[in-house]
Amino acid sequence: MEQLKRIVVKVGTSTLTHASGSVDLRSIERLARVLADLRGDGYEIILVTSGAIAVGTAKLGLKERPGELRMKQAAAAVGQCRMMYIYDKLFSEYNCTVAQILLTSEDVDDPVRAAHLRATFGALLEMGVIPVVNENDSVSSDEIETGAHRVLGDNDTLSAIVAGLCKAQMLVLLSDIEGLYDADPRTNPGARLISRVDDLTPEIISMAGGAGTWRGTGGMATKLSAARIATDAGVSMVITNGEYPERLYDIIEGKPVGTLFTGRRSSHD
Repeated sequence: MEQLKRIVVKVGTSTLTHASGSVDLRSIERLARVLADLRGDGYEIILVTSGAIAVGTAKLGLKERPGELRMKQAAAAVGQCRMMYIYDKLFSEYNCTVAQILLTSEDVDDPVRAAHLRATFGALLEMGVIPVVNENDSVSSDEIETGAHRVLGDNDTLSAIVAGLCKAQMLVLLSDIEGLYDADPRTNPGARLISRVDDLTPEIISMAGGAGTWRGTGGMATKLSAARIATDAGVSMVITNGEYPERLYDIIEGKPVGTLFTGRRSSHD
């Protein structure tokens, strides 16, 4: 943790929105305050955000998340505009500049495009800007259709890929759960939180439950998949409850929070 400088923070839809799908302004404001404060303290922050389809669904007055692909993509276009407006407004309150980066699978899969992307991230971070990243749902169907694409498919995976691409030291997934449990805590009151994972064994993988809320697409299985990508790239990852963004301070200080997946170190480290 002493060398921690560059941090990727992924925030899920359930943290960013109310049950109705409308934006949870109080939650986003607290997150913006913490991230801007960390940026002011010299940390380089990249924010990977979900929520575009849910927010767009609410903004358009639709009663439920659209089922048709083109309508999902339309909702994503509206919701992404709304999300960036809010992020820009709230981060500006703390004298912090944000930038929007929307990605498709081809952007991170193609070596040339990935190199340009890495350079763009580097330039933004050098200038003290917080990049706000999301999958480009208006043109990409990887996440909102089946999640079957070999590169992207959900923002947990996207955040892990971005963390590796940008050579971050830490990835933090802010979710609607405290971390990885040995059983589903929503149905088993005796479930125990696993505070540290040094190896993603078959036993650990088997602890992943089903999907999360209707507003999001990812469950624990996608988070463990992200942990595999991140740790293989040498990036440590933490899963913790997004209701308490202030825990990022504890994570940076090396205090036990949620579940820590330790990044693998190469022979050159």
